Amino acid sequence: MSQVQVDSTRTGQLRVIIADDILATRHSTSLMLNLLPETELVGTATNGAEAIQLVQKLRPELLIMDVNMPKMDGISALMEIRQLCPELKCLLISSERDEVVLSKAKKAGAFHFLVKPFTSEELIEVITRVIQSRESRKSRPATGQLRDRRDVHLRQLAATYAKSHRTDDEALAVFEELAENPYCDEYWLKSLAMIYVIRMKWSKLKELAARLEEQP
Repeated sequence: MSQVQVDSTRTGQLRVIIADDILATRHSTSLMLNLLPETELVGTATNGAEAIQLVQKLRPELLIMDVNMPKMDGISALMEIRQLCPELKCLLISSERDEVVLSKAKKAGAFHFLVKPFTSEELIEVITRVIQSRESRKSRPATGQLRDRRDVHLRQLAATYAKSHRTDDEALAVFEELAENPYCDEYWLKSLAMIYVIRMKWSKLKELAARLEEQP
């Protein structure tokens, strides 16, 4: 595992991890990030298992991860990472644009998908969206701080329920309360959608599907 030493005096930047088994890709992506003063590369990994370890340790805000890697592929790693850090944004990258892979990436909770080699302009566009999302959360009114604390507790419960595939009334209540937050992460909305499908709550599923379609 390769870990980057970070200057602790640099604050307020978007913390990024790169996970790719190809050294050239890690290098070129890091060079692109160097062009963006808003970003801070905090670590690199060579496979999905390493990526999970680094995410747990370094708590980045953006993970740029390859789909095809040894030991553990990017999609499998992302599915685990979303359980650990639901708010983490993940940019999945691949050398091929495969519709099946794209579908799996979306279901796993990927924020965006790029085909290698991608340009700095494409990367900037994705990072800009991540930063805008972060700033939206930061600009919430002070009256929402108590709700944020409640959301932390709800997300902890939801992660446990999602891992055990619970669809009972208690799990439904937790996911629905999370969904009341207009900033609710797409991962939780999709988890709620699956509960609606299993419980055949079609009218609620229709409303939720319309909301998911409006997600950027």
